[in-house]
Amino acid sequence: MNLIISGTNRNRSNSLRVAKFYQQELAKKGEAFDILSLEDLPDTLSVTDLYGQRSEAFAPIQEKVSAAKKFIFIIPEYNGSYPGILKLFVDACSFPASFYHKKAALVGLSTGKYGNIRGIDHFTGVCNYLRMHVLPLKIHIPLIQNELNSEGDVTDPLTLKFVMEQIDEIARY
Repeated sequence: MNLIISGTNRNRSNSLRVAKFYQQELAKKGEAFDILSLEDLPDTLSVTDLYGQRSEAFAPIQEKVSAAKKFIFIIPEYNGSYPGILKLFVDACSFPASFYHKKAALVGLSTGKYGNIRGIDHFTGVCNYLRMHVLPLKIHIPLIQNELNSEGDVTDPLTLKFVMEQIDEIARY
């Protein structure tokens, strides 16, 4: 199993829309990926699932993470980095079984013009600490509000070219 992580708990996020686009395009290549939206995390995560504790609500999420071989992290820019909920999620997951020596691809999004370059760099450091193998081709999508149509498809030809190149590499990874 493989997993796409929509890296925010914000309702109706562009991150989730991009995650669905990646899932759809990877399916066309015969690659099955489930989506985990951080919207689905238990509201009590910070008090029920840290420091060796495991709640019934988080247990099925942990099972999915432990079973995954490849991850795609869709990461929006929050205050010049990645969302705190994404770090909390990683911290709540079992170590090292969750991420150790697994593969990761990173996609940054922003409403500004840099596509979360800094946040992707920051999260790469976390992935390296977790001994994940990070795909060198990292995608940065700036002005995300202008990049997706009403169906959630990437519409800009240049952005689509790079996204499809990354998707091809993920399928081969």
